[in-house]
Amino acid sequence: MLRIDPEFSTLGLALAVPLLAQVTVGDALLGRRSYRRLRRDRDRDPRALVRLYRLWIAASWGLAALGALVVAVSPGVSAGDVGLAWPGDPARIAGMLVGLAIVLPLTVLVGRRLAARGRIVPGAEGVAELLPRDARERRLGLAMSVTAGICEEFVYRGVLIALFVGVLGVSVQAAAGIALALFAVAHAYQGWRNMLMTLLPGYALTAMYLSTGSLLLPILVHILIDVRGLVLTPAPARPVAQNG
Repeated sequence: MLRIDPEFSTLGLALAVPLLAQVTVGDALLGRRSYRRLRRDRDRDPRALVRLYRLWIAASWGLAALGALVVAVSPGVSAGDVGLAWPGDPARIAGMLVGLAIVLPLTVLVGRRLAARGRIVPGAEGVAELLPRDARERRLGLAMSVTAGICEEFVYRGVLIALFVGVLGVSVQAAAGIALALFAVAHAYQGWRNMLMTLLPGYALTAMYLSTGSLLLPILVHILIDVRGLVLTPAPARPVAQNG
């Protein structure tokens, strides 16, 4: 189980204020507004999804950079306190990867079959407009997947858990629960049902972090999950207009 004892500097805490404002309110607002705009413009503007991906990629790296700065100016916070450590227990990690290697290809196959019938995977309605329709969108979807895997895990799992432990004085488990709730709120643009559904993979990623003491495996798994959802799952086949 993860054990950390971070001590944030005054400057680090000051920089944490805009970080917390972004993860509690900013991410949710950005997601809702930009996704609403995408739904409005998707069919009439071929670059609508490209712009959204670029916006989200820039915002994600900006937030991760702010989190890194919070840690960098706090000498009492070690790399291990925010998950930047090599994972232990190779057997457990290997087991998790084997399970993932079995489950993910099956979900890809189901998604492709449903897409061929003009449908999407149940529960994925909230992100339907994010599914790529051409090679350029798939490339940006891959970049978005890598960005989300690295930045969200570092911020929501690494930095936030350390912050809540160091500032609120709560246990690692309680801090992880608060961070997981904020992770779900950041996906509010998907609608309440799908936002709550993000708690399941979020919980799994949190458990991986707490059990290994490293963000390496959660980052890898997060990237693979998003690649499956944004790159390998095609958009549903669109009906062909009939003349006459």
